[in-house]
Parts: sequence; structure tokens; C-alpha cells
Amino acid sequence: MEIKPLPFSTELEGISAKTLAIHHDKLYAGYVAKLTEVTDKLVALRKSGAASGNATYSELRALKDAETFAANGVYLHEWYFDILGGDGAVEKAPELTKALAEKWGSIADGLRYFSECAMAARGWSVLCWDAKAGSLKHYNGDAHNQGGVWGCLPIIVLDVYEHAYFIDFGSDKKAYIEAFWKNFNWSVAEEMYLKARTVSY
Repeated sequence: MEIKPLPFSTELEGISAKTLAIHHDKLYAGYVAKLTEVTDKLVALRKSGAASGNATYSELRALKDAETFAANGVYLHEWYFDILGGDGAVEKAPELTKALAEKWGSIADGLRYFSECAMAARGWSVLCWDAKAGSLKHYNGDAHNQGGVWGCLPIIVLDVYEHAYFIDFGSDKKAYIEAFWKNFNWSVAEEMYLKARTVSY
């Protein structure tokens, strides 16, 4: 697995280059490295013939748990970085904003609800396409491998761990969320929504 570069320059409104360097180049890169390491260990364990499953503790159990934590650490960060670097112009996502308004009454109400969910989350706040329900849903997660729902395709992913904002905003998570929307790339979110909504179970 390779580290994906940031899809934008490091000039964001309110979110500093220092924060992005630490967040992307150290934290996210660390998850990529750890996922590679865990994957290699799983392959070696399987090939050795020594993989034995035990639900209380086994090397296999520990590695499988680490695998989901690291994989989601990689994917969630990539989705988060992918939708930054925009100008916050909602008109660039006509279909997504229409769906938000239909689901929550108005675009403003949909974004307000997302922001309140983000304030309530300790790790991640995610607007996704629930392919089972065939509609937009919002889910929170306090850890990479907690809170996600299988069958859901992320569209808007917001990292609300303190590392994402503490250098720039201290404990003012609300100000960070406001900066997120100012830097939001609605064109990318529109593309993700148009792809995701074609999937149903």
C-alpha cells in the first residue's frame, strides 16, 4: 500500500500547513505503514500453518483486530483529505445538496445536523450512502473500527480527533468544524455521491 499525496496545496483557511504535515505525513503515513506490516504478518502466519483461532486471545485474533483498525485509519483519512481543498461553494454539488435538503429539510439543516453530530463524536463523523437502506445516513465513530456500518459508502468524512485541530484551534472543535466547511470541496463530494447512490442491496 502506498501513501496517497494530499490532493490540494497546504494553503487552507484556518487549518495550517503544520497541522496538515503532522496529520498526513506522520499520522496517516503511520497507518499505511502499520497496515502493510499487519498484512505481511497475516500472510506469513497463514503460510506457516500456525494460524490458530481463539476468541479470547490468539496471534490471529490480535492481527485481525489490528487489521481493521489500521485499514479504516488509512481509508477514513484518505476520504477526509480528498474532500478538503475546496472553496465551500455548495452550488458545485447540485445532486448531493438536493438529497441533503430532501433528507433533512434544507441544506442548512443537513449541514447543521452533521456539525452537531461531529461535535458529539470523539473520532469520526461520516455522511454516507447506505446501500442497504438506499438513502443517505449519518454515523459517528469513536475509533476507526467502531461505529461504521457495513454496506455504507462514505461521502463526507470529518476527522474530529483532537490531532486534526488542536494546534490551530486548541479545544475549540466548533471553530475547526466551521473551517472544515469553508475548505470543503463540494465537487469531489458530488462525484462520490453520484457513484455511491448507484449501489443498492
